[in-house]
Order: sequence, then structure tokens, then C-alpha cells
Amino acid sequence: MALVKSGWLWRQSSMLKRWKKHWFDLWLDGNIVYYPDEKRQNVEEKIPMRFNCVNVRAGLECVDIEPPDGSLLESLLTVELKDRVRLLLCAESEDDAVAWKMALMDSQFHPVYVYDPYSDQYQTVPFNAHQAIYVNQGYYGPGYVPGMAPVILGNDPYRTSYGEQMALGMLAGAVTGSALSSLVWLPCWF
Repeated sequence: MALVKSGWLWRQSSMLKRWKKHWFDLWLDGNIVYYPDEKRQNVEEKIPMRFNCVNVRAGLECVDIEPPDGSLLESLLTVELKDRVRLLLCAESEDDAVAWKMALMDSQFHPVYVYDPYSDQYQTVPFNAHQAIYVNQGYYGPGYVPGMAPVILGNDPYRTSYGEQMALGMLAGAVTGSALSSLVWLPCWF
């Protein structure tokens, strides 16, 4: 997935209201991800802007926020998310704040078109497209025959609920036990 914009931004924490510098990446599919440093090793948070963003404000529109020391009010950014959550950011300059605002607004409202190497048509990028797998049709490897494309589906950790699986297993065990217990006592009745 292509990178739209990246750079250093100050982020205000929600609990202690302290400003901390993070490396932010805005991806082509509309996700904004921030890290503690520019090495991009530890993801602090990933926000799908296309589905969670309500409004983006910059500069003098952010009058209720105190900027970090040494920064101007014009370099502030406010990203209002669903459920009344606000992401409070501060860029290094006023121009950088306006550039971030325009990039965030574009990622929120405009569909993204990319070139698919297997087709001559342009297609929109689906949500979480960075997890797409491209299969080379010329290589089949051991265990595969021509004409059969292997499909690998990974478990999504955000969609898996182990509590539901355990509850369904207990329910299936109770139903099976009650059905088989009547069959066990059947010879005693006749």
C-alpha cells in the first residue's frame, strides 16, 4: 500500500494531557498509523479515517486547545472521531498543519484508485487492502496443480471472540450430553 503523507506530529495524550512527539503515516487506503519513532517498528495506534473520522480542523479553528511549548496556535490539528473522541495534534509549522488537514480530508472523502497488475481497469482499494495477497499464476510449487489457485485466509484477531467459541462449545456439549444420556438409560426401562 502506498504512503500518502508521513512526518513528525505532536499528539496530546487523553489521560495526562501531555504532548508527545510521534511519527505519523497516512496510507492510501485511509488508515492513519502512528509510531514512537520513524523506524516504524512499534505501532501505537491505527485509525481507519474513512470510517471513524467526523471532522478535521486546523489552525485557528482549534481555539480550545493549548499548543505545546514553542508551537503556535496556527499549527494545531483536531481530528474528531466517532464516539466523541478527539485526536489532538500539532504540526511543526502552519503550512505543515494545512498540508496534513488536506491529506486527511482527501483520505476521508475521495475514493482511491490503483492499478491492478492483472487487469487493465482501475479499481477502488478495499478497506484493509494492505493485507492483499497477489498470486503469481505461473508458479504452482509442490502440492499445487495448474488451474488451482491457493487461497490463504488468516485469522483476524479483531474479529475472533474466544468467549463465543467457548460458549458454543459448552452448548454443544450440553446438548450432546442430554441426547446421549437418554440413550444410556433406555435398556433399563425395558
